[in-house]
Amino acid sequence: MNAWAYLSLAILAEVIATSALKASSGFSQLWPSIVVIAGYGTAFYCLSLALRSVPLGIAYAIWSGAGTALIALIGVVLYKQRLDAAAICGIGLIIAGVLVLNLFSKSSAH
Repeated sequence: MNAWAYLSLAILAEVIATSALKASSGFSQLWPSIVVIAGYGTAFYCLSLALRSVPLGIAYAIWSGAGTALIALIGVVLYKQRLDAAAICGIGLIIAGVLVLNLFSKSSAH
């Protein structure tokens, strides 16, 4: 599997773990707590594999940007949280930053 696939899996696992973190109610709920531990373990393992060929700064920028945007979306959909205009603008800027890194940066190892 290539590094970008590992990075994508790392982001997905981290988003699942973070979503379950809220459902774990401070680790007082067994199954969501197990999902948190398994998700973060999978996320960091996949991230370590992606870092074999993706530069650290690029991988972390993509990981954190994509994770932030996805968690915000999950917060809206699953937890009925509301985003104001500033939050939407900020998330849009994060997504734009990830796109700039991937499409225009020579630092990114494609």
